[in-house]
Amino acid sequence: MTELASVTSATAAEESLPPAQGEKPKKVTLVLRATGDAPILKQKKFLVEPNRKVEWILSFLRKQLKFQPSDSLFLYVAQSFVPSPDQVVDNLYQCFGADRRLVLNYSRTPAWG
Repeated sequence: MTELASVTSATAAEESLPPAQGEKPKKVTLVLRATGDAPILKQKKFLVEPNRKVEWILSFLRKQLKFQPSDSLFLYVAQSFVPSPDQVVDNLYQCFGADRRLVLNYSRTPAWG
C-alpha cells in the first residue's frame, strides 16, 4: 500500500458522521492551511489514520508541495506551536481538534512560537 493510498479526500458526507460515543474516529479530518508565503494546496482536507505521526504529515506535505529536501517547512498546531515529529495525530486531535477536524498551518518560514 502506498502512502497516498492511506490518505483520502474528505467529503461533506464523511465529515458529517460523528464517531459513536466513547469511540475513537477511524480517520481524522486534517485541514492544512498555508501561512505566509507558502504555496496553497489545491486540496486542503484529508482523511488520515489517527495513528500517523507528524513526521509522516511533513513528508506527505513535502511531496504535495514538491519541496526539495533543502527547502524549509514549518508545521503549526493552533497557530502557536510546532508539534514534535513523533507526536501522534490522534493525540493532537483529542487536545486541539474542533468541529471534528484538526487544523494545521504550514509555512516556509517561522510564523509563530
